[in-house]
Amino acid sequence: MRAVVTGAAGFIGSHLVEALVAAGHEVLAVDAPERNPAPAAVAENRAALARAGVPLTECDLVTDDLAGIADADVVLHLAGRPGVRGSWGTGEADTLRDNVTATERLLTACAAARPRVILASSSSVYGETSRPSVEGDGLDPRSPYARSKAEAERLAREAAAHGLPVVVLRYFSVYGPRQRPDMAFHRFIEAALNGSPAPLYGDGGQRRSFTFVGDVVDATIRAARTPLPPGTVLNVGHPVSTGLHDALERIGALLGTAAPTVPKDAAPGDVARTWAGPGRTAELLGWTARTGLDDGLAGQIAWHRERARV
Repeated sequence: MRAVVTGAAGFIGSHLVEALVAAGHEVLAVDAPERNPAPAAVAENRAALARAGVPLTECDLVTDDLAGIADADVVLHLAGRPGVRGSWGTGEADTLRDNVTATERLLTACAAARPRVILASSSSVYGETSRPSVEGDGLDPRSPYARSKAEAERLAREAAAHGLPVVVLRYFSVYGPRQRPDMAFHRFIEAALNGSPAPLYGDGGQRRSFTFVGDVVDATIRAARTPLPPGTVLNVGHPVSTGLHDALERIGALLGTAAPTVPKDAAPGDVARTWAGPGRTAELLGWTARTGLDDGLAGQIAWHRERARV
């Protein structure tokens, strides 16, 4: 299988490239590092790509020629600007550019050659929930970031209606080694290791379907290999919704010291709960999240400790 991975120098994208190469697939790794607000993380992910023997092809999906990207069996579109907090105010224009305009150009480029396209979306499109979210639920995006993902999904449905074999995966709160430095587990683990308090947004009562990056990569590759009806939407998330305070306690127990935190106002648009209903994904892909939170956190902590020694 010849696969193109956009966002290959990102957290999930770099793991996906590694897994595809390990499985014997030919991979074109694409990213625009200058668009990433965390250059140190990009450097670490580029190093992982180099170890996998895959050079990074620098390409801005909004401004560059995309003809070569469509020449593949599957295009795994993970590129975009993540984060609810950073999507407000001056960040909204960048969020729309990198999540909506880039996706529109990519889908247009793929329209003629019609490779299978896997679009990475987000659980944030659901908004608030009091039960496991399923793919048929109505969408209630509550931030510019969430709205950009909902719009990208709309573009995917439109492309599917014109025959492009595109599948949407809604990722839920992904964590693990090389997690982005703005994400909660990264900040909490670093705080516990170095004693510098990490911000705790809101009251800590938020609940999430925390999903280990290895499980997310597994689901993504299964979607790339499995013929699915164009426009299929699948949840990729752990079925257990865990409280943030519980996760903090687990991190403290694994490290033998609590992570110091400093209270911050809740971020606007940051919902109180996400909760994945992955039944459809199990049915169509034979996939369920297999990594429990303690094991996943142990893997991420090992990475933090290793990078501290370098």
